[in-house]
Amino acid sequence: MAGCSSSLRTLVLGLPRPRFTAKGSTRCGSRARSHRAVSRWASLMGVGSGRRLGLSGWTRLSSGMMRYRRPAMFAMAGTTTRCAMSTIARACPPFRFELDKESESQNMKSLIVMSLITATFAATAEETLPALKDGTGPQNFEELWAGFDPQAEPLDVEVLQEWEEDGVLLKVLRYRIGVFKGQRAMMAAVYGAPKDGSDLPGLVQIHGGGQYAHSNACLTNAKRGYATLSVAWAGRLSGGGYHVSPGVVKLYWEGKTDDPSYRVTTDWGALDGYHAPFRYQHAFSVAKPHEHSFDAVASPRNDSWFLCALGARRALTFLERQPEVNGEKLGVYGHSMGGKLTVMTAGADARVKAAAPSCGGISHRNDKDPLISTTTCDDVYLKRLSCPIMFLSPANDFHGRIDDLETAVREIKTEEWRITSAAHHNHQDTADYEVATQLWMDEHLKGTFSWPETPQVELTLVGKEMPEALVTPDASRRILSVDVYYSQQFDQPAGDRFWHYVAPVQNGGSWLAKLPLHSVDKEVAVFANIRYALDEPVTGAGYYYGIYTTEAANLSSLLQVISVKELKAAKIGATMKQSQLIESFEGDWEKEWFTYK
Repeated sequence: MAGCSSSLRTLVLGLPRPRFTAKGSTRCGSRARSHRAVSRWASLMGVGSGRRLGLSGWTRLSSGMMRYRRPAMFAMAGTTTRCAMSTIARACPPFRFELDKESESQNMKSLIVMSLITATFAATAEETLPALKDGTGPQNFEELWAGFDPQAEPLDVEVLQEWEEDGVLLKVLRYRIGVFKGQRAMMAAVYGAPKDGSDLPGLVQIHGGGQYAHSNACLTNAKRGYATLSVAWAGRLSGGGYHVSPGVVKLYWEGKTDDPSYRVTTDWGALDGYHAPFRYQHAFSVAKPHEHSFDAVASPRNDSWFLCALGARRALTFLERQPEVNGEKLGVYGHSMGGKLTVMTAGADARVKAAAPSCGGISHRNDKDPLISTTTCDDVYLKRLSCPIMFLSPANDFHGRIDDLETAVREIKTEEWRITSAAHHNHQDTADYEVATQLWMDEHLKGTFSWPETPQVELTLVGKEMPEALVTPDASRRILSVDVYYSQQFDQPAGDRFWHYVAPVQNGGSWLAKLPLHSVDKEVAVFANIRYALDEPVTGAGYYYGIYTTEAANLSSLLQVISVKELKAAKIGATMKQSQLIESFEGDWEKEWFTYK
């Protein structure tokens, strides 16, 4: 039982409201410890679920957190009681609860019954994850996720702040991830939906390393008819003046409620799913047990990737329980680390009907730890992913490498996939590429857009002076440009590769590009980009939440590679001459350069 049963709730609701005095002293070790004890008690009592306590001598903060001032009189609302009064006493012995003598007789019965209820809850509360079998950690995907039901537990939603902006209702909130090692974990997030919206598709947006959950994603999506939950798995968050920076995350850990910057945020409880900063230690792709890991043995359940993916699956549950959301139309997208978590979430949860990872989710393979390789690496989830997926993969990205796209496309269990790859870009993109996420969701969750088919590229070597690429794009939408890029620097790190640009010559419905080489001792990687006109401008929030508007969208072919063996067998020659000229500024010269503006 994850919480009090309905019968226990009914019993409590019928009781008179008890009154008691909470007395405490900071002599229990530290002010922060006192605060944590009270906060833990208040949260368990249901204050964090939006229920208010009448306070005297305490200052009520957002989410029911309380600042210690002096002994206080609490007038509890008739609501579910989830812990014994001894909770604080155990956490911080100098704290004690005393009945208000003026109303002792009427309160005694209530408190006795509440204590009995609390004891029942404490005895029957279950962990979110099942105990290990034979003391051995999960060895594969099936064992890792066995026994976890993302829909089983209550969400315990806490609204921290809410506001309206341009016809969009926005909230900073927390929802329950689960109970781990006896402590509740809560995820902070920004939620936004159009005012008076109904039957809305829902999106989970997952930030990357060093990034924030952000209201811009929720706001721009809501204006296009979506409900969006932007999750702050690392605790960082920004929206409506509610700002949680890395420094504020630390304030929250330390319980420094007197600091003007203090904000309630994500709380992983006994575990550490944080990043930049970590609360205890780096635990991503780490199966080895440590003081704050879930399992006491080597286990992928100790890996923070698993914890964050679990939190994202609970985000899907949050969305499907919102009255304005159609739970059959859920999508997920994210950038960088959020791209990997997008693939993990979509691969693990059939409720996802569309996914769009950017700069992640394709290249974490063959981890040095075999246990991680079989449980939380990208290929494990790609092989189980069956929903339509758009890969946003800049050609020079260090994290989601274009080299791995062909393998990823072979692994997924769906024919509904597309790619957009910007030459020269590394972990960033411009609007024509970023908009792929919004249009992908439009097609698969709303049915209001139709992507052209992936362009076909035919490479010819035999009988040619240099390789030729024949590009045949889908002309179902107006084509603005056809561009071909190739590189012979795949022996270099992804971020250092140079892409040559070729302006192909149109011949009917195809475009032909000739590819001069500077060497036949290096392989050649080739792809094509097709830029399509949109029926109307689209506005969205990019990878880093900058708001863009674009009238075009880019679609890319799969990367193809010509091996050295193939070049020599076809007797291809090196025809590109060395030159000291940096740039001639002729033709479409700027396409061999780039800017993010």
